[in-house]
Amino acid sequence: MLATFFMKNYIVLFREPDGREIPHEEEDLLRHRQNWKEWFDVWGAKGNLAGGSALTLNGKVIKGEGLVSEGIHRVGTEIIGGFLLLKAENLEEAVGIAESCPIYEFDGYAEVREMQG
Repeated sequence: MLATFFMKNYIVLFREPDGREIPHEEEDLLRHRQNWKEWFDVWGAKGNLAGGSALTLNGKVIKGEGLVSEGIHRVGTEIIGGFLLLKAENLEEAVGIAESCPIYEFDGYAEVREMQG
């Protein structure tokens, strides 16, 4: 793998059903959190993680001057639950990293996009 200063920057948007509205067994949630921790540990140690966060449901949608609505953008129960900043040599490597994450355990999916500049 090239040194991180030769790598490109990518954002991964995690889209998922709002888990706060869909009940899960506590054992499944604990296992899911542990899988995320292990995933972050692996990719963080390799230097591919550059930041990211889960997101709350607190927000507003802005559609132009004076068009501000309470709440977040949803499509049905689907929300953007978080984002991740990745460093990878190319889009294929970024996709490979995203494919290995636990988002898919609870019917989520990821969108990987290269950042400009």
